[in-house]
Amino acid sequence: MKHLLLPLLLALASCTTPQSGGTSVSLPPSSWGLPQIINVSAYDPKEKQRAGQGYSEHDVSALRANGASGLIARAGKGGNLDEKCGNFLAAADRAGMLPGVYYRLQNHVDAVAQADQFCARAHSLARGRAWNAPALLLCADFDAKSRLSDILRFIDRVESRTGVVPVAYLENSTHMKRLLSSADPATKAKLRRMPYWLALYSHDGGAGPDYPAPGHPRGLLHQYQVWSDWTLWQYGGVEWSHGRSQPKVYSHGMHRNSLYFGNLDRPVERNVFNGSHASLQSFWQQHGLPLH
Repeated sequence: MKHLLLPLLLALASCTTPQSGGTSVSLPPSSWGLPQIINVSAYDPKEKQRAGQGYSEHDVSALRANGASGLIARAGKGGNLDEKCGNFLAAADRAGMLPGVYYRLQNHVDAVAQADQFCARAHSLARGRAWNAPALLLCADFDAKSRLSDILRFIDRVESRTGVVPVAYLENSTHMKRLLSSADPATKAKLRRMPYWLALYSHDGGAGPDYPAPGHPRGLLHQYQVWSDWTLWQYGGVEWSHGRSQPKVYSHGMHRNSLYFGNLDRPVERNVFNGSHASLQSFWQQHGLPLH
């Protein structure tokens, strides 16, 4: 699919997203006019921090009401499954959001074994209920210290077992930049088959002796030297510090964002999709397990 370039200025307008069966559901405005995606794990929901709407793994209607078009839940990491994943996905589907799953690859467990666990979980989820959504998006979250051979073995195994090329989530990591930018052309071509999901929470984050702060998504693209464009941008992250969840949200230049998502009473991890709501549907089906 062809992704749209990130608009610098785009009026916020109501959009519609077609759902299975041909109906359309009205969506609230989204940041920069781009579709919003929330990602969650067993650590969610975070603790309440202010007045506002809350949510749980059984009810994510507040995420939808605040403009989220999709929800990507962690299926597992390093050989361990996430116990809230199924509930989050069912709640997202009931709310009219597109469901997706990600698996965090870690070094201490064989990459193929982790891919097998991910695929088994995804297939089980796909068969586990009657879905409204057309597909279950598959994403691979590569640990900041991952080995290139493990990354390739993981994606090969996922594709061979599901027929789906997963989305690649990469942190703003010096190790990963060195690893991927120095890969040979054939390996880079293979990596490029995966849509790039980047993480960048501030314009001045990630600076070090090898790389300056990327500043913006295109700067991060240049440092990885693999992809020509990005597909998802995690512009809002959350870390645990000083006994509470600390939101870290990109807010610089034309891209100003609140620490909180709409009127939610706690922080969430937030992303935008680099395209229209119509192209989001196509992307989800191209890189997801069919649910019908």
